[in-house]
Amino acid sequence: MTKRTKADAEVGEAARALADGRKSTIKDVARLAGVSPSAVTIAIHGKPGVSSETRDRILRAARELDWSPNKAAQSLKWRTPHTVGLAIARPARMLGLEPFYMEFISGIESVLKQHSCALLLRLVEPDEEIDVHRDWWQGNRVSGSILVDLRVDDPRISALPALGLPAVAVGHPSLAGPFTSVWTDDAAAVVEAVRYLSALGHRRIARIGGPAELGHSAIRTQAFTDTARELGLRAESVPTDFSADQGSRACRSLLLSAERPTAIVFDNDLMAVTALGVAAEFGLSVPQDLSLLAWDDSQLCRLTRPTLSAMQHDVFSFGADVAETLFQVLGGRRPESHAVPVPRLVPRASTAPPSSR
Repeated sequence: MTKRTKADAEVGEAARALADGRKSTIKDVARLAGVSPSAVTIAIHGKPGVSSETRDRILRAARELDWSPNKAAQSLKWRTPHTVGLAIARPARMLGLEPFYMEFISGIESVLKQHSCALLLRLVEPDEEIDVHRDWWQGNRVSGSILVDLRVDDPRISALPALGLPAVAVGHPSLAGPFTSVWTDDAAAVVEAVRYLSALGHRRIARIGGPAELGHSAIRTQAFTDTARELGLRAESVPTDFSADQGSRACRSLLLSAERPTAIVFDNDLMAVTALGVAAEFGLSVPQDLSLLAWDDSQLCRLTRPTLSAMQHDVFSFGADVAETLFQVLGGRRPESHAVPVPRLVPRASTAPPSSR
């Protein structure tokens, strides 16, 4: 007996077994087709995720068993607002302290509200992200996803397109693969920051950045190193996890070096704020003895004494732009990848020419 004949015979036997009046279920269809119930859902609703051969086998089994999704449940489901998924690989406690993501998510929500759409937010470990997005998509829990904190050679970029998951990547196009991307020109902003410090007269500068494996960290590090070399500056970059604790430790290490920097650039506002306390520990005055410059201007930068110079960009509008771009993708269009306005330098009281002492 051929495989096709055998499969058809099993379908007939299953149909006869259900002739006693018992209503067939999705599990019956899955068992008959030799797949999981989630694969049946994907095939019935015409979503990507199963081969054409498997889809045909599932649909044939459903017809033989006279099965279709529960109409009432289906009607209820389609009245439910679409949902956008956002998985962030950050500790929950740290996310609550970092103003960037609060502003970014607020911008996303402002657009989702207009579309009567909900946000499904999940904090994950980096190695969980692919499974989370796969489960969301195959389980019909999201209409699309926003991918953040792209890494160098990010495994999500190679794994998720095969699922057919509609998504927008937040990061430089060189990191985003086939996904439409929305990004900030980190390199241009770093060049402006380094040139500003050089113009003030600083010859020894440092940068306390994020994890080295993050794509935008790598771009910033390269721009920082190249611009400092071009200007003849002594420069050093130290990676951290963006936390206040690691930022403080990195700052102490730099200030203990034989030729301590006279200016430090930080990859977020939180670490720049904690550096004010570290400077005080060393008896250093900001900005007379040490200039500090934060990335991502926020209320924190404006409430400290001295106020912190910062790279400023509209994070709320950035999040809104990402969400609008995703809705274009969901609408079947192919929007262009694009950059949002470059962060601009806002000088405040924490930067000044280095002391002559």
